[in-house]
Amino acid sequence: MMRILHTADWHLNDRLGRIDRTDDLRKGVERVAAHCREQKVDVLVVAGDLFSELARPDALRETIRHWQDVFADFLNGGGTILTLTGNHDNENFCQTLRHAMTLAAPAGRHPGERVPPGRLYLAAEPTFLRLRDRTDTFDVQFVLMPFPTPTRYLKGEGGQKYGSPDEKNRLLTEAFNVALKDIRKHPKFDTKAPAVLAAHITVFGSEIGASLFRLSEQEDIVVQGEQFHEQYDYVALGHIHKPQFLAYPHVRYSGSIERLDLGEQHNALGAVLFEIGPKGREGQPVVLPLGGTPIYEITIADPTEAIPRLRAEYPDAHNDLVNLHIHYTAGEHNLEEVLRDLEQIFPRWYARDWKETGALGPSLAGEADRTKSFAETVREFLNTELMNHMDGDRDALLAIADELIKDCE
Repeated sequence: MMRILHTADWHLNDRLGRIDRTDDLRKGVERVAAHCREQKVDVLVVAGDLFSELARPDALRETIRHWQDVFADFLNGGGTILTLTGNHDNENFCQTLRHAMTLAAPAGRHPGERVPPGRLYLAAEPTFLRLRDRTDTFDVQFVLMPFPTPTRYLKGEGGQKYGSPDEKNRLLTEAFNVALKDIRKHPKFDTKAPAVLAAHITVFGSEIGASLFRLSEQEDIVVQGEQFHEQYDYVALGHIHKPQFLAYPHVRYSGSIERLDLGEQHNALGAVLFEIGPKGREGQPVVLPLGGTPIYEITIADPTEAIPRLRAEYPDAHNDLVNLHIHYTAGEHNLEEVLRDLEQIFPRWYARDWKETGALGPSLAGEADRTKSFAETVREFLNTELMNHMDGDRDALLAIADELIKDCE
């Protein structure tokens, strides 16, 4: 029996507004590793988008180091990690990482090759490999299909020429389907043997949720996948963050390991455990919970009433990610004090905006107060506008403004 854990869309080193999500996402990875240990998992499948496109090179290096620490026991015990690239993974970085891993331990370079356990494999292009179960009695075939991009799927100079986004999407969809058919036609692919498909793609009929994550529907690639449930014992999908299965329990999106924006606030986070025997899938997949960080938005209509109430209602919101919408009345509320009080309740607010709703106080977009000098007007404007910025950034910008004002004077 081979026990396999399916997860996807880690987006490591991502950000939400002003908040660095590194610690949140690493905790998600650690929860996945705990399930691998507790459930005696043989293979961990990560179906794309391992890294955030916002990650810096030094952050990527630290992320790889974190993997080494978290999964050392799993790999040393013979566990295997199979990963593939998604639309948010940097292609150059992932190709370099894959080449480095292959150079260190050459394996999996030929389609259908049986690869040794106890390693991490990264598929940056369509890949077909086999893994032996721990009892050394049968192989499981794994087909790893990264998100379709011209570099990954449209080979040759002529293949990467297209006249419009629609034509590019059509070519990529065709290339994805052709690559999948070619793998199944390969001499080493046994249609009667156990097989798992892992893909980072939108499959027709899936429910996207509030939105695709940093990708418009016009940029997305959609495949039919109407035969996936017959062709594979399990289909491990990534790309859509809303957990779901598509008509059949063994064709499913695991969802992400964390809630990544407000549109995902209601997502139930989990990883999917399933078992493959010599004759195929055994039993039904089981979802293992992953916890996660609460994300929500709050509108403050009257700070005088709302702030004491919010303190009582959210006594443990120090880790929550919050989008604040503030309405205040000039002359009645001190905006700086309101923002300070709210930051004490919700220290990890990731975005906030405010609107003056009373009759008092001049609008910044209206006529300037002619009793103030040019320098006073500029400083007052900047102090108000930069309240939404980090202290270090605000101080630096104000210092630059002071120098420019001095030059003007």
